[in-house]
Amino acid sequence: MFELIQVAENTFYINCPAKMGIYRLSNHKVIVIDSGNDKEAGRKILKIISEHNWTLEAIINTHSNADHIGGNKILSDRTGCKIYAKGIERTFCEFPVLEPAFLFGGFPNKQLRHKFLLAEPSHVEDITAYMLPQNMEIFPLKGHYFDMIGVKTPDDVYFMADCVSSETVLEKYHISFIYDIAEYLKTLDTIEKMKGKLFIPAHTDVVETMKPLADINRQKVFEIIENIRQIGEKPSSFEEILKKIFDHYNLTMNITQYVLVGSTIKSYLSYLVDHSIATIEIQDNKLLWKIM
Repeated sequence: MFELIQVAENTFYINCPAKMGIYRLSNHKVIVIDSGNDKEAGRKILKIISEHNWTLEAIINTHSNADHIGGNKILSDRTGCKIYAKGIERTFCEFPVLEPAFLFGGFPNKQLRHKFLLAEPSHVEDITAYMLPQNMEIFPLKGHYFDMIGVKTPDDVYFMADCVSSETVLEKYHISFIYDIAEYLKTLDTIEKMKGKLFIPAHTDVVETMKPLADINRQKVFEIIENIRQIGEKPSSFEEILKKIFDHYNLTMNITQYVLVGSTIKSYLSYLVDHSIATIEIQDNKLLWKIM
């Protein structure tokens, strides 16, 4: 774990639960792509950098989920490097309580204020303020989170953040976190056509093409939509729908899964309403969802 793997002349990744990238700008300077889930991940990055006599110039955060920004503060404090992210992701990095608050829909109780959902705050600049190295590109990967981006290095290696889940994860847990279903489906359509030397999703194996993973994730989205349609044939509350989804997939609910899966199911319901497949009804001071 936390093994540094070189995949091209100047492109490396750190093999860990949320893969991080390193791009070598010169013999002595590097950029890190994402920083892991906590300060311990940051320490391991610092160790790798020190062992190679590198200096950390910058961190690019693909998005602001806690497991991708957890090492930001220690890396910035120890090296003085700048940190960059896009749009709303930047705000969530600077005010990380927004993640559990957004997921819960109110002030997050202490059972939600843990490192899996709540990173340490870090000062982050918008990615547009950073002069990217020649032939490095960022590209949108919306859907999983607000303004998530991917990074293409000059070696034609693509860091794909959380735009897909592995087949193993989908078979076991079924519901991966998605903020915007419509944008997520657009992203899957885009990434399946991308050409490059290598693609590095954060939470699954390195691949030479994204198409099989895009297909698997798209099929799961449509499967969940169909399950919600069947559940919602009669007006149902969100809690009723969520329970039936958990029961259908034999999932075990805890407070963290409640907010992660629950937020995603609400996103599915919004997708169905926006596409005129579902309606919202108020009965006896209860909000109910009805599938057309």
